[in-house]
Amino acid sequence: MKKYITTGLVIIASLALIGFILTKNKEANEAKIAIVAEKNAAVSVKVATVKTEAVSLDFSANGLFEPIQEITLTSEKTGKVVQILAKEGDYVSKGQTLAIMRADAINVNAQAAEAAYQNAKADYNRFENAFRTGGVTKQQLDQAKVALTNAEANYKQAKINIGDTRIKAPINGFINKKYIEPGTIIMAMPATSLFDIVNVSKLKLTITVNEAQVAQLKVGNSVTVKSSVYPDKEFSGKITFIASKADTSLNFAVDIEIANNPNNDLKAGMYGTAVFQSGQQKQTMTVIPRTAFVGSVSSNQVFVAENGIAKLKTITAGRILGDQVEVLDGLSDGETVITTGQINLQDGNSIEIIK
Repeated sequence: MKKYITTGLVIIASLALIGFILTKNKEANEAKIAIVAEKNAAVSVKVATVKTEAVSLDFSANGLFEPIQEITLTSEKTGKVVQILAKEGDYVSKGQTLAIMRADAINVNAQAAEAAYQNAKADYNRFENAFRTGGVTKQQLDQAKVALTNAEANYKQAKINIGDTRIKAPINGFINKKYIEPGTIIMAMPATSLFDIVNVSKLKLTITVNEAQVAQLKVGNSVTVKSSVYPDKEFSGKITFIASKADTSLNFAVDIEIANNPNNDLKAGMYGTAVFQSGQQKQTMTVIPRTAFVGSVSSNQVFVAENGIAKLKTITAGRILGDQVEVLDGLSDGETVITTGQINLQDGNSIEIIK
């Protein structure tokens, strides 16, 4: 018993000693960190000079080209594919047959429906003649008329089913992907994917612009569009949509429709640039880099460097011009604004300017 007590006391004493050593080490480390922090109190930043210059109001915006029409063609009937008439990369026209399903059972049903229709038609004619001479009642004639109507409807549906054995393109475009082969069993429920068809005769370029830029745009305006893949070519576009509400970044979506050239050089998924020309001469204004703002331009706050100290200022921002922002009030030419490192700054902090 005494042995166990002695062992327990030894363990407790060892744990107490370890805790004491760790506490001392922590205090020493904190003291060292405090000394280092005191030596490195100045926050490293980059700066830019406030200046007045002539600025162009032209601007550009980037986006990805999207097809004006795109569809995944799916099956409407269940059956077996017996022939494929289009391959990936082919251009197809609306109504063109792309594949054929086996029609044996469907043709048999259509023949039976036609025979039933002809029989019902003959019966109605007999009943109609007999009714004139009093051989049948009006009720019997009406029943024959209903039978004829139903048989005709079944026959028309059977002819539609025969047509459904030919899978046809619903739009003009290129076969971008083919999902079936001869022998494939396709289903109506759930529908089997057959072909992806993409129409790139026209494309859509979706971009975003800020509030100052969107004020210059109207639906129907012509826009010059370029692609980095074809630096020497220009494409003509037209604005088809301007968002009525900004997104969370305070930008507005704009859709531009572009007519592709006869060679269909533009492909969906390519990178595109819309160039907007204001038609105005350059204007002289006071500007600072967009990165000078704390958070976003809408905050209207910047840090100014004065004698090695960061001072927070509230200004009035104007138009956003690419990577520059117009300053309407609060800054003067020659002042120095901080463009990087603001996340580590508070008003009155010491700073070290990185050249």
